Amino acid sequence: MDLLNYAFMQRALLAAVLVGITAPAVGIYLVQRRQALMGDGIGHVAMTGVGLGFLLSASPVWMATAVSVLGSVLMELIRWYGRTRGDIALAMLFYGGMAGGVMFINLAPGGSNANLTSYLFGSLSTVSPSDVLAICLLAAFVVVVTLGLRRQLFAVSQDEEFARVTGLPVRALNLLTAVTAAVTVTVAMRVVGLLLVSALMVVPVAAAQQLGRSFAATFAIAVAIGVTVTLGGTITSYYQDVPPGATIVLLTIAAFIALTALATPLARRRARALAAARATGDPLECAIPATREASGEVGV
Repeated sequence: MDLLNYAFMQRALLAAVLVGITAPAVGIYLVQRRQALMGDGIGHVAMTGVGLGFLLSASPVWMATAVSVLGSVLMELIRWYGRTRGDIALAMLFYGGMAGGVMFINLAPGGSNANLTSYLFGSLSTVSPSDVLAICLLAAFVVVVTLGLRRQLFAVSQDEEFARVTGLPVRALNLLTAVTAAVTVTVAMRVVGLLLVSALMVVPVAAAQQLGRSFAATFAIAVAIGVTVTLGGTITSYYQDVPPGATIVLLTIAAFIALTALATPLARRRARALAAARATGDPLECAIPATREASGEVGV
């Protein structure tokens, strides 16, 4: 493929693969925790970091990482202690993050709102070698956390009270999940964009849940979908001159629709097989329990 002859496309494809791995890897825990829109909120906060990067002549990626991590910790503290006023505090945090980004970038020498576009919606040609290095380091952290602590993170995501009774450090693991989500947002912002990264964290997981019958299978399918759509969207963006972030998200939604259509007849076939097994008195140990099928949750 001729696109591999260009250094900027090599960097963009590498970044796309890393985003395709990390976003669903974190998103599966957020979906289990019913915090599917957390990535969107962190993306708003990260705009302040991007603006500060321009204002201070520092790396926007690293500044966005620092601000996003701080914002994610504040979000967790609000979730713990906010109670009745928590939603208002979160709203102020999100919108304040957006406003701060716009303000700081306009205060920067030669800065304007146009500088934010590549961070809001992604851009192939602006992924620099320093961005790739930062993305590789941050992605490595995300992979180590999501795979190395997968059992603990899954337990906390499923049932915090049960995890606490078993002796797991629930608050520390919740904070680690939030920080990992913040890091993932900054990993993805150069390819997908801050405003669209949440879709890549959630939709591949929702699509994988249509077929996966265990946590491990769902995790693997979600990552496979993530890598496929990010690579497909990046390549399509190059050849068709369309926005990479929007293309990736639309491909992700298309994958969800296709897998949902495929899963429906499979679910019906399983239901008929289960009914036939009950009618003939065959053992049901290998069948999916009715409560599991109805809940639609991912098991371990």
